[in-house]
Amino acid sequence: MDFSEDQIQRYARHILLQEVGGVGQTSLLNAKVLVVGAGGLGSPAALYLAAAGVGTIGLCDDDSVDLSNLQRQIAHTTDRVGVHKVDSATTAIGQINPDVTVVPHKERLTAENIEHIIHDYDIVADGSDNFETRFLINDACYLAKKTLVSAAILRFDGQLATYKAHMTNADGEAYPCYRCIFREAPPPGQVATCAEAGVLGALCGVMGSLQAGEVIKEIVGYGDTHAGALTIFDGLSTNFRRIDVRRDPGCPLCGDTPTIQDLACHAN
Repeated sequence: MDFSEDQIQRYARHILLQEVGGVGQTSLLNAKVLVVGAGGLGSPAALYLAAAGVGTIGLCDDDSVDLSNLQRQIAHTTDRVGVHKVDSATTAIGQINPDVTVVPHKERLTAENIEHIIHDYDIVADGSDNFETRFLINDACYLAKKTLVSAAILRFDGQLATYKAHMTNADGEAYPCYRCIFREAPPPGQVATCAEAGVLGALCGVMGSLQAGEVIKEIVGYGDTHAGALTIFDGLSTNFRRIDVRRDPGCPLCGDTPTIQDLACHAN
């Protein structure tokens, strides 16, 4: 595509990168990414995707901005307390990059709506804050053959992974899905939430930025995919640990004899 003068200036530092260049920037402008959650992870992820020039960003969240969010959810501001998070984040994205089209989804993902919502997107970035939604997104993305980039945070710890179990690596082996690592959600109340245990605000920026970086890598195709690995970040020691993960043949979703073949298990 031909870039306008404003676009050449805006994306100059990307275009200078041999791994991105004009072709990669065009891919970004043509890409469609759904960001689930406009909170601690979704805020930095969506803002960096917008700054990078991802042409269409879907925002899915059913919550409104609360004063307690502002310690970490950088897409929102004090004067937008009480505003729907999707609207607040849309304002922030528009101020960063008018090239971006924001598609609002002011609803919570459910088994009834997720297939329709993710249908038009290339990649899903999961920044949700509960296991129920994480398993739903994983299952829906696998069934719809969508790449999923997932991040999670709690207290001082973060996790990052890319899931594309519908694809194979260079050796012809299928990549794992979320259920290959975490088979099922823990019982309610067993794992504390950020609202219960707290979270370092800057940790959200670290993990959300890494998440955006992985999404951009998947769109442009440079570097090594993070599929087949789980990265754990310890914010107290500033230590990153990468764990290689293989597909589990016994996985109920992507294994040899899957028992999950639709989203009926998530229906209310």
